[in-house]
Amino acid sequence: MKKVGIVVGTRPNFIKITQFRREFEKYPGQYEYKLIHTGQHYDKNMSDIFFEQFGLKNPDVFLNIKDLSPAAQIGEIIIQLSAFLAEWKPDLLIVPGDVNSTMAASIAANKTGTRLAHLESGLRSFDREMPEELNRLVTDVLADEFFVTEQSGVDNIEKEPSCGGNVHFVGNTMIDAIVGFDADIEKSEILEKLNIKPQGYVLMTVHRPSNVDTKEKLHKLIEVVNFITQNYHLVFPIHPRTRKSLERFGLLDQLTNNDRVLFSPPLDYMSFQKLIKYSKFILTDSGGIQEEATFRQVPCLTLRENTERPITITSGSNTLVPFDVDIISGYVDSITNGSYKQGEVPPLWDGKATERIVKILNTIL
Repeated sequence: MKKVGIVVGTRPNFIKITQFRREFEKYPGQYEYKLIHTGQHYDKNMSDIFFEQFGLKNPDVFLNIKDLSPAAQIGEIIIQLSAFLAEWKPDLLIVPGDVNSTMAASIAANKTGTRLAHLESGLRSFDREMPEELNRLVTDVLADEFFVTEQSGVDNIEKEPSCGGNVHFVGNTMIDAIVGFDADIEKSEILEKLNIKPQGYVLMTVHRPSNVDTKEKLHKLIEVVNFITQNYHLVFPIHPRTRKSLERFGLLDQLTNNDRVLFSPPLDYMSFQKLIKYSKFILTDSGGIQEEATFRQVPCLTLRENTERPITITSGSNTLVPFDVDIISGYVDSITNGSYKQGEVPPLWDGKATERIVKILNTIL
């Protein structure tokens, strides 16, 4: 029996691995599959909701890493996971994405001689000020198997002599979750709860330090919000970091006093995906939302100077925009009048990426 472990640490990780259990079950008696949760981001209520909605197996291993500094968390994950891997001796460890848990698990795999597969490998923003970029680079240097979501990932790995392994262009497992749970997404009553109609609102998520940690950037945020709410309701699931920053600079009231801004706490997956599906457009600085919007062919304006997911721009419905209301307003006008690009769904973003991965595992393990 082949032993395969998958390491998760944050909610985006959960989304990327929702279909593995089902696919492993297609090969009865061939796989011993363990789900390992580092606890990097752990909120009992939100984690339980995600696991329940996705029908995920409960973690076989929960490291319960405390709320420490990033360096301390990484160190604790390496220590605890190394001990587990040395005892269990899996045939393969799969690490999704680019969070600290991903990099820490890749180091633990390397130090215990465990074969390593990186899910979403090869993505590059070429911005080393982003912690995620360094996590991606370290993980790909240590990986043996590269599971790639888009052609840029293949190209980047081929250009990097430090990356040696087998490259598999399989598609995007995050899209597998959307396809697999689309009926449940449609059942969500979030639009009714917020009293909004399809295409009558804009969805916004902003949380990156470069966008919310200074008073200057927060003033720009408020300016953009005021512009958008001239014509649309704005659904704003506000990130704790963003809220704290607004409170620190005494600016939160400028948003809460705007009756066309609809604040919400962190949302469950089905509710958030329904908001994406029916929004007029999205304003974000998230990586994953660029992909989800591209799959739904919803216009997405990303408040970043770069993206590690270029297919969302070259083929999809995403555009990088500076934090400047005059420039943003031009794109909003094009969306409103219907002249904004339509975008296409990228190759292999068809809900079958996980199926392809497990078929590959069945031949290489």
